Parts: sequence; C-alpha cells; structure tokens
Amino acid sequence: MRRTSLTRPELFGHGKRSIGGRNCHQKTRSENPALLHRKYELGRMLGHGTFAKVYHARNLQTGKSVAMKVVGKEKVIRVGMMEQIKREISVMKMVKHPNIVELHEVMASKSKIYFATELVRGGELFSKIAKGRLKEDLARVYFQQLVSVIDFCHSRGVYHRDLKPENLLLDEDGCLKVTDFGLSAFSEHLKQDGLLHTTCGTSAYVAPEVIGKKGYDGAKADLWSCGVILYVLLAGFLPFQDDNMVAMYRKIYRGDFKCPPWFSPEARRLITKLLDPNPNTRITTSKVMDSSWFKKSIPKTIRTKEDLEFEAFNGEKSSKPETLNAFHIISLSEGFDLSPLFEEKKREEKEELRFATTRPASSVISRLEEVAKSMNFSVKKSESSVRLQGQECGRKGKLAIAADIFALTPSFLVVEVKKDHGDTLEYNQFCSKEHRPALKDIVWTSPADNSTVA
Repeated sequence: MRRTSLTRPELFGHGKRSIGGRNCHQKTRSENPALLHRKYELGRMLGHGTFAKVYHARNLQTGKSVAMKVVGKEKVIRVGMMEQIKREISVMKMVKHPNIVELHEVMASKSKIYFATELVRGGELFSKIAKGRLKEDLARVYFQQLVSVIDFCHSRGVYHRDLKPENLLLDEDGCLKVTDFGLSAFSEHLKQDGLLHTTCGTSAYVAPEVIGKKGYDGAKADLWSCGVILYVLLAGFLPFQDDNMVAMYRKIYRGDFKCPPWFSPEARRLITKLLDPNPNTRITTSKVMDSSWFKKSIPKTIRTKEDLEFEAFNGEKSSKPETLNAFHIISLSEGFDLSPLFEEKKREEKEELRFATTRPASSVISRLEEVAKSMNFSVKKSESSVRLQGQECGRKGKLAIAADIFALTPSFLVVEVKKDHGDTLEYNQFCSKEHRPALKDIVWTSPADNSTVA
C-alpha cells in the first residue's frame, strides 16, 4: 500500500486552519487593537484561515483567557458566507457539551464579527498523529469522546459535516474538543425526501453518498468521517489515497481500503462497519457505542466529578423545608425571568420544573425514592432535599437530579426539581416518562386552571 506522508496538505487536504494550530504567522500591531468593546484585551495571534484570524484574548472583567475569532464582514459577504456564519453561531449556542469548544459570546463592529470562545491550549489532534500513529488505547479514548459528541449533536438534529483531525482540538488535560461548525446543518435543512443535498466537507473524509450528490443522511455521513478519523489515529495515514482525485473518489465509492496488520481484530471489524460505502447498511451510532472495542474503557477506579459531588452531598442545607418569602417567590416565578428575551427555549428543553403540594415533605421524598428505585438511581436525602443519580453514563455523563422543598405555609409546599448533571434531553425524557406520572397524584391542582407540574 502506498502511504501518504504526514504533511498537512497531503494527509488532511487543503482545508482552513483550525483555531488550535501552532505553526502560525506572527501578528502585527495594526492587526491587534489593545481593547475590544472595552471588555477584551487582545494578545498574540494563534492561527488564521481564509476568512478569520484567531487571537489570544483576556476578559478584563473576569481575568480569564479566551480565543477571539475575528471575521471580516466585507469578505464574508462578498463570497456569500454570511448565512454560514449565522448558522455556526446558532449551532454553537445550541450544542453545549464538555467535548465541544464553548462559545461565550458574539460581538460585532461595522467591519468585523468577533467570536469569544473557550481557549483550548493543547493544539490540534493532528499534531499528535504527525508524530506517528497512536496506541490503540489512546486512540480509543479520543474516539469515545468524538462519538459521544456526534451522538449528542445528532440528538439535537445537528450534523457537523466536516469532521477531521484539524477540527479536533485537545485541552491541557488531553480531552478532545470539537470545533468549526461552519458547515453544519440542522434537521430543518432536510428536503422533502428527508435528506441533505449540499455537498460539503473535506475530500479525504467525505462519505461516498455525499460525493454522489443524490441526497444523504447527515448522521450516517458523520459516522463515515468518524471511521476515517479512527483509521488515521490507528494507522498514521489515510485509508483512501491517490494522487488523482477521481481515482481517490472511486476508492471511496467502493470502500476500497486495507487495514494494516497491527490493527486488532475488533478495531478492524468496527472500521469496516464504519467505512461501509452503503449508508443503509453502515453501522449506527448506538451500535458503535455498544461494540466491544468501543466499550473497553478507562479504569473503574477513576471517579467522575458527578460521583464526587453526589457523594459530598450530606443534606445539611436545612433540617426542615425553608419558608419562602415574597422575594423567593418572585425569583421562582418565570414571569420575572428575563432570559426568554435573549434566548428562546422550548418547553421540552426546560432544565427544571416546579409544582405545589399539600402533602408533607416526607411524602414527597418517599415518592421520589420510589422513582429512583424503579430506575436504579442512587439516592441521597435530607428533610428538605433529595439528590438522585443514574448509574449509567449518558450523552453528557451520569444524569443527576436535585429536588428541593420550600414551605409557602406549614401545609402548602413548593417543590423545585432540576437537572444537576447530565443531558437535558435525557432529563426531560426522565421527567415525562417517570417523574411526572409518579408525582401526579400528590401535585396540588388549581381549581381555576387545573395546572399540574410546570
């Protein structure tokens, strides 16, 4: 097999640089105004692409460092990319995940758009591969994080469409961070046939059905790209390669690749299922996560942050339910919540719910314990609060739920239930299928509107 050397253009195509790149040009003073919106102090340039430059910046209010992506409006408008910029902003606000680069805020001037994002200091995953292929255990750790992100995005109807090692950054602890959602698509972009039709991505990582221009499933196309990435991590070179682009596309269409002899049988089987040229028979995300190779994990002795916080809860908040005053009631009322003015949040995406009851706190706690037992959740409690935590890791770790009980009067209580950790959609599914039905008969119903759990 002819192997492509590990230079950036040959291995990864001619795509733009991601914000974690290292071999970057030096800035000039004219490119680096001292202050931005009187809030950020810009520093050295970290990298640049065709349409953007990225600087190290410091938030003067908090002292925290961020990466400031600066995009020229005129150039973006001239090439018709303003919709792409808007899409990237919308997606990054929607997909908040530990393994996705966080967007802090977006600002604009007459000539530029500024993205203040999480500063990821470890550089690109490419830098590790350029030094040689990775050991299988390390490749698995990165791949597990990548697939968890993709599963999370797909659950929100978001498809990345440009997955490649250049768009995978590493933080100081070696955790993966996915970036560059500029080519992503929403489920709303599906045509009447239920498929996406825009051809995009980087040639070496793009799925055969995307090249074919006949419509494609964004989730399955992302999984193909994940398969190419896993191959590159384990091999140190691309599965499909040829000096002639048409010849390379033919190999992609046919799924014409060979695994090196050092691939384990389990890794070989998984990659073959991911790089199936037929999207209808290609492996699904859930089956990837259920595969024996994927499930080999970190030592069980390593405790998660959620586990430590759950164990630290000792119920010392209060021996009895706290009595609410007028200010407490105002703070709990959505009518005084200004966040909807700035961020539209669907009812089904709520991270908390409240209900009133005339039952004693002990009855509420007992009912919550029953729910936890039926779902195999761990429970910690006091006389005025309950903490539930799932045993299985979900899309964003273990689901943890906090319930706090407040007294309006000695015989009339308000219970606030909220997500403490985990994925919001998984929390909402838990509430709709388990929580609300179990609490239905103890919820106080207003005679006026028959309202139940909010």
